[in-house]
Amino acid sequence: MCGVFGIIGDYSPHKAREALQLLSHRGRDHCGIIERKNLFLAHQRLSITDAHMRSHQPMSRGSIFISFNGEIYNYTALREQLSPQNWETHSDTEVILAAYERWGIECVKHLEGMFAFALIDGEKCYLVRDRFGKKPLFYHQSKEAFVFASEIKAIKPFLSSVNMNSEALHSYLSFLAPAPPHTFYEGIEKLESGEWLCFKEGTITKHRYYHTLNTCSSTIMENNEALQKIEKELHRSVSMRLDTEAPIAALLSGGLDSAMICAIASAQGKKLPVFTLGYDEYGAYDERENAAITAKYLGLEHTEVIISQNDFDTHLDELLTHMDEPLNDPAAFPLYLLMKKISAEGYKVILSGEGSDELFLGYRQYFEYLDIEKASSLHHKNWLKKYFHSHFSMNREWEWYKRAFDETLLFRTSGEKFTDLQQNKLFRRNVRDNESLRFLQKYRDEFEQSTHSDPSLWYSVIDLKLFVGEHFLTKLDRVSMAHTLEARTPFLDHTLAETVLSVDPALRIGGGETKTLLKQIARNYLSDEIIDRRKKGFANPYMEWLIASGRLELIREVNDKTGLFYPEVIEEYLDLARRGKFKQHVWGLYVLSHWIKRELL
Repeated sequence: MCGVFGIIGDYSPHKAREALQLLSHRGRDHCGIIERKNLFLAHQRLSITDAHMRSHQPMSRGSIFISFNGEIYNYTALREQLSPQNWETHSDTEVILAAYERWGIECVKHLEGMFAFALIDGEKCYLVRDRFGKKPLFYHQSKEAFVFASEIKAIKPFLSSVNMNSEALHSYLSFLAPAPPHTFYEGIEKLESGEWLCFKEGTITKHRYYHTLNTCSSTIMENNEALQKIEKELHRSVSMRLDTEAPIAALLSGGLDSAMICAIASAQGKKLPVFTLGYDEYGAYDERENAAITAKYLGLEHTEVIISQNDFDTHLDELLTHMDEPLNDPAAFPLYLLMKKISAEGYKVILSGEGSDELFLGYRQYFEYLDIEKASSLHHKNWLKKYFHSHFSMNREWEWYKRAFDETLLFRTSGEKFTDLQQNKLFRRNVRDNESLRFLQKYRDEFEQSTHSDPSLWYSVIDLKLFVGEHFLTKLDRVSMAHTLEARTPFLDHTLAETVLSVDPALRIGGGETKTLLKQIARNYLSDEIIDRRKKGFANPYMEWLIASGRLELIREVNDKTGLFYPEVIEEYLDLARRGKFKQHVWGLYVLSHWIKRELL
């Protein structure tokens, strides 16, 4: 893992170096810089593959330069395919350069792994982001220069002023994170997952090179075939991500996803050290007991990391500042401190279970949505439609049924938080019903034009695109790289994902049980006690801590100065949060207020 930074055009060497320094946490092993007229290309290196100095970056072959963040897991196979070559390193970075020489920018289709890189070829500058968006890349174009970086903080110094992007605000409230290409900073955009960009002579062109919808629908129709193929791909994916000489560990919650990663690793002869979060004063959120049972069953070295109210008070501002822009995920804070502990123990690589819920239908609400979808086919529903239009409720189920009776898009990611009607009630400006659909429309159009039609496939595809790609993976990248730690996600292997999504939807759905396919495979590795536990999620006492610390006052303070929201509606949400309801709505408002005060007031 590393930090990418560059400028095409006029630049100040001093200012460029100051901006680069803001990415030092992403790779402390080496800082490399190439300086030419109208080109500043730099790299902060965390050495994982071929840690020797010969593999320092930026790297070049002839007149082609690259600054690369990530891991190419199939680089050894590609190296053999691309030979004979005069190889100078044992790195995956050099393999990307050789692949580009062979295939041009289409080389991205040959790469398996997580990656974001900038490649300079004469007048062309390519920015590339991996298929699921595991690694980030941001950019800014002005009259003077084109600037790009792995994090916003390194680009912000090149803005003439800081202004909030209203599209980012609306998509953040709707879906927990700004939808691409938006960021909260006017003038700074982000690459979408599965996309490359070419900057040439002042012009930007973009191309989507990958979409999960490219997978053909229902090519696996028999249950045993599905289980055998998925299990095989799980083994391949975990094996590729275990192939490192760097110290490696795994996250372990009380759930199935992390347990399966550790179980498959154990079956391959790799007993991973595991780390679990705990909260002494809040047993309802604590997963240490369940995680300890899993660790004992698999024979793993198990470390528990306890987080307290004092940790929250001490480190929350540090985390939110590090995140650069609002992200509505309360789990970011405890995960940030967990990664800090893992890094302090000397590990460089960590395995995590993101993507499993979305691939294997692991959320109970998926099945609620599938039931509600049926309401749209009712012949006699006009009176229900009129009833829902005249009786507003803040509860999400009300919104779901209203959409079904209105025959509009029901499922809008598992990350949907403030609905348009809730935003209209909150904002001082008018927000039309279904206004947020514009952030999803191109993805919905692609789905309707694909070979897929089952609603459950839509749930997985849009969640992988936005809920995982822009929410979970953003969080994972920032909190791990803050402590120079590389996070790998075996469930987000594109071949594994394509295999799961090509299974007959009826087999994925099964009898309405979450993760029915994964649980059947898990019986080969884990006990029934571990597999059949009730899903807990990555819960933590963030609202209790916010209330105890008195930090909720910040929401009122910022709103008094900005006038963004109706004060009486803010009070309604604050009151509900104190009673244990709409807690993530209020967390989202707090994180937003923190950013506004820091950047705009």
